[in-house]
Amino acid sequence: MGMVFGKICVETPKFELIRSTEDYEIRKYSPSVIAEITYDPAQFNGDKDGGFKILANYIGVLGNPQNTTPEKIAMTAPVITRSAPEKIPMTRRWFGGGASADVVAGKVAALRRSLERDGYKVVGEFLLGRYNPPWSLPAFRTNEVMLPIE
Repeated sequence: MGMVFGKICVETPKFELIRSTEDYEIRKYSPSVIAEITYDPAQFNGDKDGGFKILANYIGVLGNPQNTTPEKIAMTAPVITRSAPEKIPMTRRWFGGGASADVVAGKVAALRRSLERDGYKVVGEFLLGRYNPPWSLPAFRTNEVMLPIE
């Protein structure tokens, strides 16, 4: 029941905090293993969370694992919706609620302005990290946007 109300009860990536400001954190993440898929949201009638179901089935969150072993694999967060180059990511502090395209665009723009103001060079596309499953109530969801920097 806690996940419906936004409780994050899965493993999250380990990182070293390089710098923290009111607007963002600079984090250096430890190496990790990830599972990834490529899919067309049109397969899910435009539902951007459709890929979550594919991964959830693969690792066994929604029942029997649908992988070659079949072995349950622990769920982790965040679910990243875009890839970026191997750089030090800049992380905007958490933002709650839905992660619609308009909300995300505003958060990315604000992060970019803060970084440029402080003399950092953004060197790639943003990442959107979602920390809750799609069935969490939108008001209780935790998200973040990240930008790679030099």
